[in-house]
Amino acid sequence: SESQSYDFATGDAGGSDTYPISAGAVKKGSFCMLKGWPCKVIEYSTAKVGKHGSAKAKIIGTDIFTGNKYEEICPTSHNMECPNVFRTTYQLIGENEGFCTLLDDKGETREDITIPDGDLGGKIMDMYNDGKAVSVVVQKACKMEMIVEAKEIL
Repeated sequence: SESQSYDFATGDAGGSDTYPISAGAVKKGSFCMLKGWPCKVIEYSTAKVGKHGSAKAKIIGTDIFTGNKYEEICPTSHNMECPNVFRTTYQLIGENEGFCTLLDDKGETREDITIPDGDLGGKIMDMYNDGKAVSVVVQKACKMEMIVEAKEIL
């Protein structure tokens, strides 16, 4: 059987990166694509526009990888894209030139994730260098992956 792929206006639709949702169904705390970035919704409000025209939704969210803030206003009846967001927990078993060696619950390793910048990366390296067992959460959405949480395994 032949497989087909379609390129939609939102970029590489790849099938599983995003799914559509009515702008009126978006909720605070949910995930939504704003200005093309996967965001967590931090503010959601609707406004009725006079006698004519449909209600508009104002959606403000923060990028789930960078923390940057984005805002969009669109009719509540329109569809928006929502990212499929996956979170996987790994054990950190090594570090080499900024890349982590991660072990999943099936015993598989991966070495393609970098130690994040800033406080989180510092915390991870401090725990690791102190000989502690470290668990990290890798968040994946829209072909991007990043460590977003870390804690000591007790």
